[in-house]
Amino acid sequence: MTDDTDLFGNATPQASLFGPGEDRMQPVQHNATPDPNVIRFRLHALLAKAREAQTMPWPEREARMWQTVFPNMARWLPPEEGEQLKFEFAQEMQRLAKAA
Repeated sequence: MTDDTDLFGNATPQASLFGPGEDRMQPVQHNATPDPNVIRFRLHALLAKAREAQTMPWPEREARMWQTVFPNMARWLPPEEGEQLKFEFAQEMQRLAKAA
């Protein structure tokens, strides 16, 4: 018996896991440019959370992650706006680190 036959020796076609005609990889369509309004909203929310906190509002690992991700997200905004938000976030993170 081979992999292409059933228990009775009859040939069996291999079924696709993805349905008929869907066995080839299809390219995924992505929006290459994030919406600046969504980015702006998220950055302002993170900055507000940091400003309102007396101590670090995130666990250490998450705080390190935001220190990397926040500046990268800010790059999707107009340069002057992004730089200002990065500066303000860095100040808050320094303040919170001293409070620990």
